[in-house]
Amino acid sequence: MDLGIRGRTALVTGASMGIGRGIATALAREGVRLAVVARRRKLLEELQDELKAKLVIIESDLLKPEAPEAIAKAALDGLGSVEILVNNAGGSRRFTLDASEAQWEEALTLNFTRQRQLTHRLLAQMIERKWGRIVNITGKSEPEGLNGAFAAKAAMHSWAKGLSREVGKHGITVNCVPPGRIISEQILRNYPPEFRKRESEEDIPVGEYGQPSDIANLVCFLASPLARYITGAVIPVDGGLRRYQF
Repeated sequence: MDLGIRGRTALVTGASMGIGRGIATALAREGVRLAVVARRRKLLEELQDELKAKLVIIESDLLKPEAPEAIAKAALDGLGSVEILVNNAGGSRRFTLDASEAQWEEALTLNFTRQRQLTHRLLAQMIERKWGRIVNITGKSEPEGLNGAFAAKAAMHSWAKGLSREVGKHGITVNCVPPGRIISEQILRNYPPEFRKRESEEDIPVGEYGQPSDIANLVCFLASPLARYITGAVIPVDGGLRRYQF
């Protein structure tokens, strides 16, 4: 299927590995011109070599206050525009009851505030073009306990829904994709094979962990003109793992 995004421009954060790398790869194969962001430049350069495509490589740490402005400027300077924004960067850390204010602040900054700031720095040029796609890779709504990232992702869902109502008239859509168990370096490091096998068999209806391409396929569709009437949505890609019904 021709998604109609060849020649469009996109910025993908957290693109060096895992889901972000899968999304960048899928968009590049659809002919999208890319700016990619991560803390490790070497991994982004390896991605560029792998794709055999010229990427705008932006080395940045989202925890730094100046990051949103610097990333937006580098992407616009390199691409001329950013028509598709994929807010993928983030990190999950389980908290205890005595988690410090600094830990909470870091989690909210990394998983909500920087994404919001980066998006708002790119909105004006999307509005000017009367077209834009914002896709946020978020997280589940079934926290097992305290986790700063879960709270931040809930904020992302609420903010994205509100934003979608403000910018729809400008041809801009805003959607969220919470992944389930997607194979990545972090998953392989944190969950031993026995756990993954048991969870796949007992808790995931389709019977296996997902691949980054499973997320990337949906992102490419949401980034396309074909998804013009989908906005303000939260669409899990989890093989049926989550039990909530909305």
